Amino acid sequence: MILSSMHNVVFGYDDKPVVNGVSLEVRKGEFLGIVGANGTAKTTVLKILLGLLKPWSGTVELNHEAFGGEKPVIGYVSQNASAFNSGFPSRVIELVRSGCHSGLGLFRRRGAEEERRVRNSLEQVGMWELRRRRIGELSGGQKQRVCIARALVQCPNVMILDEPTTGMDVKSRTALYRLMRHQAQHHGVTVVMVTHSLEEAGRFLDRVVTLERFETESVRTSEQRSEAAHGDRWEMG
Repeated sequence: MILSSMHNVVFGYDDKPVVNGVSLEVRKGEFLGIVGANGTAKTTVLKILLGLLKPWSGTVELNHEAFGGEKPVIGYVSQNASAFNSGFPSRVIELVRSGCHSGLGLFRRRGAEEERRVRNSLEQVGMWELRRRRIGELSGGQKQRVCIARALVQCPNVMILDEPTTGMDVKSRTALYRLMRHQAQHHGVTVVMVTHSLEEAGRFLDRVVTLERFETESVRTSEQRSEAAHGDRWEMG
């Protein structure tokens, strides 16, 4: 089932188009990778899909039937999500708890279910043991994993990841791909991930869309299917 789609989208900055005639479909419950060289507007395409940018022309459609009539819950992790400085005061568990706020409603306190989700999301990214650590004391890769946990605690039906492995070592990157593969395969979460590491991530993906630049500097897409491997644990050293 098609979850969302872009058809002949054109978008740019000032008077210069950077996305020109791009069409893309995202299918429910798939782990989709978006790759491309620097300057191929990968982040811009994600923002258009999220509705953060309005295309100059073309259409962007969300299939509400794919969500069973419920409001979509989107977990988003940007490539700069971990850019907390050393003076950032919050602790790991506090930042992840803040991801529950949107679903709590006015004046409602967190209960046992919310706390269970917080612990589960931190365990999935291997950060439960560091839950009392201040964010500013963590390494870049650890901060990124906390941001992923904050997205997971929302129980999203869509995960949008813009180069989420920034600062991670090889083992942690592979663990993330396994976790997202598990979310798609066993929980029906649609995962869209921009990555530069296709040689690492490719075996976990269902499909790969490549953004390519024309000589006219506009961007087009090509795609291939990928036979995804399976896994369900974040294995840390």
